[in-house]
Amino acid sequence: MNTERTAGPAAETGTGPATDTGTDAVPDTGTGAAPETGEGAGQSAGRREAERLVWTVVRTDIGPLLLAATEVGLVNVVFHASERVRGKALERLAGRLGTPPVHEPDSPLLAEPLRQLTAYFAGELHDFSLPLDWRMLGGARGFNRQVLEALAAGVPFGSVAGYGDLASRVGQPRAAQAVGIAMGSNPLPVVVPCHRVVESDGGIGGFGGGLETKRQLLALEGVLPQPLF
Repeated sequence: MNTERTAGPAAETGTGPATDTGTDAVPDTGTGAAPETGEGAGQSAGRREAERLVWTVVRTDIGPLLLAATEVGLVNVVFHASERVRGKALERLAGRLGTPPVHEPDSPLLAEPLRQLTAYFAGELHDFSLPLDWRMLGGARGFNRQVLEALAAGVPFGSVAGYGDLASRVGQPRAAQAVGIAMGSNPLPVVVPCHRVVESDGGIGGFGGGLETKRQLLALEGVLPQPLF
């Protein structure tokens, strides 16, 4: 997997993240930790994190991926990162995080995401261990993030889960449809593996990156046979 060195504006968030409207009382700090409480601490931390938002594009077996990271962690993965898609995605990142993304492929903030994704597509890594910045989901740690965290923690490489199963894991057994919406909000596909969520009747289910991309990822993990051509 090679890093694309072309700078330029740029993209779509692979699965079209939307604002999570959860109403949990504790604000999301991007790391899942409680906010700082010292005088001015929250504002200064927010400014410090916003100062660095870097991105690059990598070539993979499923096409170009845009990766964006902050000092908190990986903040966005975008499928099919053509120039047009890049432009839309970077506009969304700037609007949500309040700082312009900088094309910086050699940034230390991107080094570990690049290494782990390269190893994943080479079949050498099954479990990502990256700090994640969830701010593309919005402020509160609501239902969408709870479902995505349950997915990342509980559906390992080479396995799948149904929408209803994930709903039950977060204590909402009747919320299978809402789980589908949560998958569509995922700002970190591949790393947070929404491709592993399928229909209970054996159907492959939907996917923001396209069904062929979902098939390729499931084939890479041994869930589906590799295509003949």
